[in-house]
Amino acid sequence: MQIDPLKIPNHVAVIMDGNGRWAKQKGMARVFGHKNGVKAVREVIEAAREIGVKVLTLYAFSTENWNRPKKEVDILMSLLVNSLKDELKGLQENNIKLQTIGQIQNLPKKAQRELQEVTHLTQNNTAMVLNLALSYGAREEIVNTIKNISKKVVNKQLSIEEINENIINNHLYTFTLPDVDFLIRTSGEKRISNFLLWQIAYAELYFTNVLWPDFRKEDFFKAILNYQQRERRFGKISEQIENDNE
Repeated sequence: MQIDPLKIPNHVAVIMDGNGRWAKQKGMARVFGHKNGVKAVREVIEAAREIGVKVLTLYAFSTENWNRPKKEVDILMSLLVNSLKDELKGLQENNIKLQTIGQIQNLPKKAQRELQEVTHLTQNNTAMVLNLALSYGAREEIVNTIKNISKKVVNKQLSIEEINENIINNHLYTFTLPDVDFLIRTSGEKRISNFLLWQIAYAELYFTNVLWPDFRKEDFFKAILNYQQRERRFGKISEQIENDNE
């Protein structure tokens, strides 16, 4: 079965799970899994770019991940910095724009500087947006959104009656991006884990048992094929969708 170029999801989000278990299966420390997960990141970026995905959001580091052992967090931050340096050339060659969402101010200064530099250098690229969720949590994002909207109400910049979905969308970290069409989670876990709770309201969900370091282009394409076999109704019935497509 071939991927239909007319049914490519605009925005794909990925929960990259299973690094620690992958390493444990091989009798290695968790950080070994994180290091080997970099290849999967590269393959998924290339695969998404090849088929015409417009936005790829990767859940790289959650707000809860700060609770992990300091040594593991330090290695993850170091991997982030080194990966950004290594991938800049590829991002430029493939016309990919880097964006980030989350509490970036909580990252180490070195990581912040590297992110700022790569974001600046790729800002005019147009083929695809690579959106990294770093120090990100959806509940925190929603709380932050409510606070910012509330300030505008207090300052008479906005009335309560004006608050709607568009207003909320425009105050989220992802205000420049479309809603998620397709969410992939690796490792067999079937949880959302505080990821893009508002943005995945109508997303198709896909869970695979493949651990993240083993995830390759073929696995991504398999997921896309699964997505293309689904009927997205957005609250409508099948007959309505058929009529809309005529």
